[in-house]
Amino acid sequence: MTGGQTLKEKLFRLISNDIGIDLGTANTLVYLRGKGVVIDEPSVVAVNNKTDRVIAVGSAAKEMLGRTPPHISAERPVVDGVISNFEVAAEMIAYLINKAEKQHPKPLGPRVIVGVPSGITNVETRAVRDAATDAGAREVYIVEEPMAGAIGDRLPVNDAKGTVIIDIGGGTSDIAVISLGGIVNSKNLKVAGDTFNQDIMAYMRDTYKILIGEKTAEKLKLEIGRAIEGPEVKEGKMRGRDLISGLPKEITVTDKDIRAAMAQSIETLVDAVKEVIETTPPEIISDTIESGIFLSGGGALIEGLDEYLAEIVKVPVHVVADPLTAVARGTGVILEHLDEYKDVLVSYDNELPIAS
Repeated sequence: MTGGQTLKEKLFRLISNDIGIDLGTANTLVYLRGKGVVIDEPSVVAVNNKTDRVIAVGSAAKEMLGRTPPHISAERPVVDGVISNFEVAAEMIAYLINKAEKQHPKPLGPRVIVGVPSGITNVETRAVRDAATDAGAREVYIVEEPMAGAIGDRLPVNDAKGTVIIDIGGGTSDIAVISLGGIVNSKNLKVAGDTFNQDIMAYMRDTYKILIGEKTAEKLKLEIGRAIEGPEVKEGKMRGRDLISGLPKEITVTDKDIRAAMAQSIETLVDAVKEVIETTPPEIISDTIESGIFLSGGGALIEGLDEYLAEIVKVPVHVVADPLTAVARGTGVILEHLDEYKDVLVSYDNELPIAS
């Protein structure tokens, strides 16, 4: 919406904000027009069960995971990329929108676009839309995360050219083939960052008889995790509870341990990529030989994953610039140029999901 803006649209831009939300299982990012990504908070909410009131959201709530008394529960309202607790999700979205708007207050409710996993159902779309509307949004649009990630990296999604992007989030991985502003073929896989954390926890329990938490597993994954063998051995300290003695214990583990722990899940991801490629029209897939496959999302930061995937599928694999914020940045680009990208939005009952 640049040169063709109506007077009404220009007025709305003066009196209301444009906000993009990457509603993730692990983290939720918020993009504010003119400011960029202004919020990156864990998708965790702490609730007082006695009063049914939200007492913390984001980082403060995540610190409470595993440490709460019986009357307080810290939970994730988004599971596998889908809202599992509508009331808590609405509270989280409202908190994030209000926090973003405090940085640049406007008198009218914001226009909001929310990134969701590919293949989302109408019921799930309604839940996301209603949660954003209840949070005060004037208009709500829905876009699939791989599409938003591709737009965030300025890939040619509207061209007659195939673009393959893999968005590896916390709860789900989206593999999508995009052409002419639409998703030609896709697969949503419940193998992602959280799965890798669970794999590491299970491996340490079975191999070293040490029980560790999810935060420790994630730290090991980020610090020493590798998808392929590297030139040097990486080591990290792991603290947990010895399952034999029941006492605290600390040992040193290596990148080989983390690679072994994640191996099966990475193979599942690679098989899904191969399946999507095999079921996509050859004219579109032939474009990837030149352009390659693009990785976005937090999982794209696993060292060597791009190299491992390229070796298997025999085409170049690129990690997009700043993969953690690609989807959020993409929602911002769409809002800035809504006329150009209106066809990429998820339809809702055969209409654009505008809640106004």
